Amino acid sequence: MIANISHSNSRLTNRRIASVQQEEHSLTVTWDDGSESLYHYIWLRDNCSSAFHSDTQERDFDLLSVSEDIHPLSVQIGEMSLDIIWSEGGHKSAFLWSWLHEHDYSRVDQVRHISGYQSWDSSFLQSIPRAHYDAVISDDKALYQWMVALDKLGLTIIEGMPDTTESTVSLATRIDYLRQTNFGTTFDVVSVESPINLAYTSISLPLHTDLPNQETPPGYQFLHCLANECEGGESTFVDGLRVAEELREQCPDHFTLLSEQVIPFRYHDQEQDIRQHHSVINVDDFGNIVEVKYNAHIAAVFDLPSDIMRDYYLAYRNLMARFRDERFKIELKLQAGQMVVFDNRRVLHGRNKFEDTSGRRHLHGCYVDRSEFKSRLRVLAQQHGS
Repeated sequence: MIANISHSNSRLTNRRIASVQQEEHSLTVTWDDGSESLYHYIWLRDNCSSAFHSDTQERDFDLLSVSEDIHPLSVQIGEMSLDIIWSEGGHKSAFLWSWLHEHDYSRVDQVRHISGYQSWDSSFLQSIPRAHYDAVISDDKALYQWMVALDKLGLTIIEGMPDTTESTVSLATRIDYLRQTNFGTTFDVVSVESPINLAYTSISLPLHTDLPNQETPPGYQFLHCLANECEGGESTFVDGLRVAEELREQCPDHFTLLSEQVIPFRYHDQEQDIRQHHSVINVDDFGNIVEVKYNAHIAAVFDLPSDIMRDYYLAYRNLMARFRDERFKIELKLQAGQMVVFDNRRVLHGRNKFEDTSGRRHLHGCYVDRSEFKSRLRVLAQQHGS
């Protein structure tokens, strides 16, 4: 059986295979630039195109249907592929050079696991990426370019928003479906007489990330300014990534506590009691800082072990003080027709106190989760990426 592997998602590469060396359990491929890559036989067989359903592209190959010692009977360098005849079942596979190079797991640098995020400080106020509603709502290329900037920097502004709550949803759903929370699928940030959250008051709102009491806090937040005619009410933002980077460099012990120990968060009212433990800083398996979950006004009673509690509080206070450092904060007063969009699990947001008798202030908001955002970005990259 011949299985020609197409892997339509593989990136084009100019690399050519110069030679191949068969080892006991793997192939060593030498590329035309002199670099080498290693591929284990069991890995190659598991990733033959025949291992994937032709329609769904889900793997339907049974790994136990071959032995752990499967190996090539022959290996040939084709015009654009590496062709293998296997020792079992007379099976044949063809692996595109571009696919092999893209999935080269033996590279020491592991470039594909380095975060593409770019952190910022207070100077970012002068260079916040901006896009226009009309372009993003109608042009996929403009949508892609805006999403690239949002993914990289974590905060952008959309100009020219129509004076309707429907436009908030229309733009957000250009990415994907909305995340529903206990505040609804959409929400209005206005001052009310009997608030269920500090956001629904006119007092200053400390810097925070939304809903760390949830099992998975919301991803990207959309805040559409419908009116901001009052005195005060400026929006404030801090890149939690930049602060966490500095903390890791200057106080590694504090960083370790905040990234390894979990604390409780809780939101509760007459109808709900939503609780979850999270680390304030989250580092992925490759060492990248990928999340900050910080909200002092819904942090519950800390329940850390006694031998850690004081040290944790010192680390927590250190981080809190850095979040308030003017070196990191940007402040802007959103105008009607503007929408700020930011990564809620990275960028802290807050608000200055405002006089609710001096004019109307109304923001309309919603969330789209990170997984849906990343999915849309990858699909758009195939069509509009360079």
